[in-house]
Amino acid sequence: MKRHHEQHVTSSDTIRDIVIGMADGLTVPFALAAGLSGAVSSSGLVVTAGVAEIVAGSIAMGLGGFLAGRTEADHYQSELQREYDEVERVPEQEKTEVMEVFADFGLSASLQQQIADEMAKDKDKWVDFMMRYELGLEKPEPNRATKSALTIGASYVVGGIIPLSPYFFVHDAQTALYYSCAITLVCLFIFGYFKSKMTGQPAFSGALKVVIIGTLAAGAAFVMARLINGK
Repeated sequence: MKRHHEQHVTSSDTIRDIVIGMADGLTVPFALAAGLSGAVSSSGLVVTAGVAEIVAGSIAMGLGGFLAGRTEADHYQSELQREYDEVERVPEQEKTEVMEVFADFGLSASLQQQIADEMAKDKDKWVDFMMRYELGLEKPEPNRATKSALTIGASYVVGGIIPLSPYFFVHDAQTALYYSCAITLVCLFIFGYFKSKMTGQPAFSGALKVVIIGTLAAGAAFVMARLINGK
């Protein structure tokens, strides 16, 4: 008999962090470089400001990832302690909540009671069940906050260097902007394509959306810089 293989979209926390870092890393420095190119003629100034933004942005993004990871871990531990306390103080109420979970699957009342009674014999598995199916919480990966911070920060740096790279080699900011636009828009399209593929979305339209967002951000920054400088 031919086996049936199911295809499911899976996205790890690491991939999610890379997407977060790269998305902002490609877009924000690109918009900054475009805006500065509309106000100054020297690529050196764009590089200086761009590098400063990448450093500050990567730290801010990494810190945000760290705090989000710590908040998730703290919330899980708080709910875990509460569940242990409740199975000690109000075990019958907790059994009722277990039965309610299985009632949603259409199991009979007698079978619900049997399952709840069996589960109550192992307090750790009982609490783990309540965390997963009553609260919808999964145990966070150890050191998740630190890994998230480093991954997001590094991804932001990698993404930010791409739109800034032409300014390292081309002295005139306007000329460097043309190269930056070409390189960055191609990278945005590739990034958007694979991001959409990983999340199960239409790849081509997802890529176009990312390109449009990046283009609008850079264009708005460039026009604003021109208006402020009266050019």
